Amino acid sequence: MRKSVILAAVLVVSAACTAQAQHLNGAGATFPYPIYSKWFSEYARQHPGVEINYQSIGSGGGIAQVTNGTVDFGASDMPMTDGMLAQSRVKLLHIPTVLGAVVPVYNVPGAGPDLKFAPDVLADIYLGKIGNWSDARIAKDNPGVKLPNQEIYVVHRSDGSGTTFIFADYLSKVSPEWKSSVGANSAVAWPRGIGGKGNEGVAGLVRQMPGAIGYVELIYALQNHISYGYLRNAAGTWLKATIEGVTDAAGSLKTMPADFRVSITNAPGKDAYPISSFTYLLVPLQPADAAKEKVIKDFLNWMLDHGEGEVSTLDYAPLPGSVADKVRSAVSKLP
Repeated sequence: MRKSVILAAVLVVSAACTAQAQHLNGAGATFPYPIYSKWFSEYARQHPGVEINYQSIGSGGGIAQVTNGTVDFGASDMPMTDGMLAQSRVKLLHIPTVLGAVVPVYNVPGAGPDLKFAPDVLADIYLGKIGNWSDARIAKDNPGVKLPNQEIYVVHRSDGSGTTFIFADYLSKVSPEWKSSVGANSAVAWPRGIGGKGNEGVAGLVRQMPGAIGYVELIYALQNHISYGYLRNAAGTWLKATIEGVTDAAGSLKTMPADFRVSITNAPGKDAYPISSFTYLLVPLQPADAAKEKVIKDFLNWMLDHGEGEVSTLDYAPLPGSVADKVRSAVSKLP
């Protein structure tokens, strides 16, 4: 009799735990994947019964899946356009999570780790107007550097990518020709080059190919031990990507829009790193599953209270205090 009672109690507890278990699926940007992976793992460890699965498939894929309602949340470095939002089956809120830097990575034997790239030079490399590392325009900004007579192999993303949007958005601001002929989007018609999937794929190709240049989120350059260059910002200062430079770029914002959709590339200010960006979680405003939405809302508050303090360990910049306050207010209004 006693064994039966104990067994029944165990079954009741097990059933209750199963009922409370929540498995959330998200997909999207590779740019924030390292910090999201850390956050989702820590949150799940602190909240037994919760599992958050995130597929790092690129911003384009994340937008497609969340707008079709096939995942519980999406992630993108590119703010969705009005047209995208209008066509979505799900009404979505952009939640900025962290800021990061996109850096020009390169593999040029003998050139050292500190090459400088003027905005017009970087644009013209990707436009195909500069095709050799010994080009006089590259040499002009790098006196004393031994630049080889070697073809430049351009590497870009092959998938729909928020990192591509950030990079192309920057080039559109510094190069009228890029703006008119290529523009800014998560996928563009590249004038030249070969494609790699994800930040990981671009980093891998650049590392393997002498003469290559690409663009990746800062942590991927650091993790893969790839050289990344200085950029001349809008104030004329040569800068390498740092957390402080990204923070200064965010500080250039006079007002954060109510929907959080904003670009901070080529920001003014002598210390602002020029290819900086917010990255976003795309959260449904009218959830199909109220229990899952409750977990998402709780996670977002946890992120603001605990997660933001960890971002610098992975070379991201935390949300500025004023932005974090606005995000907290927006999260409080979720169902």
